[in-house]
Amino acid sequence: MGCGRVPSAVLVCLLLLRPLPSPACPPACRCVLGEVNCSGHGLREVPQSLPTNTSSLWLGYNFIMMLGPHCFPPLPELLLLSLPHNRLEMIHSLALAGFRALQELDLSNNHLTVLTPETFLPLSSLTVLNLGDNRLEELEPEVLGALPQLQTLLLQNNPWVCSCSILPLWLWLNHNREKVQEKHSVLCRFPEHLDKYPIMAFGNDSFRHCQETSLSIQQYIIFLTIGPFSFMASIFFCIFMGSITVAYHNLCREPHLCRRSHTRRGH
Repeated sequence: MGCGRVPSAVLVCLLLLRPLPSPACPPACRCVLGEVNCSGHGLREVPQSLPTNTSSLWLGYNFIMMLGPHCFPPLPELLLLSLPHNRLEMIHSLALAGFRALQELDLSNNHLTVLTPETFLPLSSLTVLNLGDNRLEELEPEVLGALPQLQTLLLQNNPWVCSCSILPLWLWLNHNREKVQEKHSVLCRFPEHLDKYPIMAFGNDSFRHCQETSLSIQQYIIFLTIGPFSFMASIFFCIFMGSITVAYHNLCREPHLCRRSHTRRGH
């Protein structure tokens, strides 16, 4: 019997003849059961033809310098994004949009210097963030505050500047000590006298000078005295010089006086 005589048989025939859909996989990647490994292939940007069922994406050891807006294709099931050992210098605020399911993000061993809270706002499910071995000198606590589910944070081997500007980050770290991994590797780089000093070893007294008045009362009095005095002195000097100039011009209006003045100068 031909499969065209029985409707159900026709359907079966069509299904058998139709090729099974296969998820797209970039040539430089290896895709197996939701895991996509594109590491070490000299990539300069994120591949676009990625399987939509990707749950783990490995992009380490490439030459990616920037994550632009919407640089990733839609990956609603992505749980892990690994980007270590690239040349990342900038992450656009819309680069990670749509990654609400993402749980782990590895940005270690890159060239990042600045991060903004807007970049991490879409990552409402993120639990692990690795920012180690970058070029971060400071980090706004709002960046970490945008991650409500964060449980593990790595900040080691960054050139932290331990001035008063790091106080907000120090407060966040001390209130979330259980989340900070490799505490002994979160070290000051600047100023020189604090080089390699652990940030989390600072005490409350270490930042007392940041909250106090930097000038003493005597210094304020001197400042308030010298300021107006120098201002008034400059005004009187300008008036004095102006008066001399006007007097000289008035003198020269009388020829005999002006001539006499020039004669004296000649002698």
